[in-house]
Amino acid sequence: MKMQQRRELLRLLGVSGVTFASGLWGCATGSAAATAGHTATATATPTPNEPLPRDFFFLQLSDTHWGYQGAANPEADRTLRETIATINSVAIKPEFVIFTGDLTQTTDDPAQRRARMKEFKSIASELAVKEVRFIPGEHDASLDGGEAYREFFGETHYAFEHHGVYFLALDNVSQPGATLGEAQLAWLERELAKIPKASALAVFAHRPLFDLYPDWEWSTKDGARAIELLAGRPNVNVFYGHIHQQHEQRTGAIVHRAARSLVFPLPAPGSVPKKAPLAWDPQSPDHGLGYREVDREREALRVQERPFKTS
Repeated sequence: MKMQQRRELLRLLGVSGVTFASGLWGCATGSAAATAGHTATATATPTPNEPLPRDFFFLQLSDTHWGYQGAANPEADRTLRETIATINSVAIKPEFVIFTGDLTQTTDDPAQRRARMKEFKSIASELAVKEVRFIPGEHDASLDGGEAYREFFGETHYAFEHHGVYFLALDNVSQPGATLGEAQLAWLERELAKIPKASALAVFAHRPLFDLYPDWEWSTKDGARAIELLAGRPNVNVFYGHIHQQHEQRTGAIVHRAARSLVFPLPAPGSVPKKAPLAWDPQSPDHGLGYREVDREREALRVQERPFKTS
C-alpha cells in the first residue's frame, strides 16, 4: 500500500489510539505490543523462489450484539451503522471483512432470533467491500446448535486461502459446553494437512482457544487440542472476540489476539468479582469500542486497532 494511501487511511479511520503490534507471520518473538501511534513492523521470510505476495488487508469486527438494548450502550442501534459508514468512506477498501461472532443479541424467541439475524445481515451487506464473512458467537448459535445461524450465514466453520495466506474459521460456540467437538477437530486436522507447513496461517474463532479465564467462560474446553494441532507451525495467529477488549497472549509460537467489541467493553479478566459490561461514558471519544485492521505489505504484516469513530 503506498505511503500516501496509508496516510489517508489513517486519517479517515482515526489515527488517535491506534496500536501497532508486531509478531505476525515470521517476526522475531519479542514483546508484541507497541506504544500507541508508533509502528512495529513484522517481517515474514518468503519461501525460496516463492514470489512476494500481493499487498492486501482485511478488517475484523466482533461482538456487535445487534438487538441489544441497555444502559451499557444507549446508542447500540447506531454504532454498527456508523462503523460501516466510516469503512465505506475510505477510498482504499479491505479485501474482506469478517465478523467474529455474537452478531446478534441472544433471545429465547426463535422468530426474534431470525428477525435479528436478517436485519443484521442486511446492515452488513451495506459494506462496500468484495466479500463479507461471518462466524457465530454463543449469542447466535448456542441455543439451537447453530440452526438459525446456518439459515442466514452458511456453515459455522470453513477454510479459504487469499494471496498466500491460509484462513481457518472455527466454531467453538454451537456445540454444548463451549467445545469444538470431535468432528470439527478431525476436520481441522485434515485442513491443516493440505496447507504448506511454513505458510502464513490465520485462525478465526469467537471464544479464546486457550484458558484465559474459565470462570467467566473465556475458554474452549477442547481448545488445547486445536492448539496442539496448530503448534507445529511457525506462522500462526488466532483472531477472536468474545471478551470485548483488546488482549494478546502466546501459547508457544502461536499469537492469540482478542478484538474490541462494537457494543460495550468488558472488564479485564478476573479484575472484578462479577463479569459485567463497563459503564457507558458519554464523554469518551470511542466508548471503549473498536475493530481491527490486519494488513500485509509484501514481507511486512501489521495489526492495527481502530477505535470506534462516528461518521
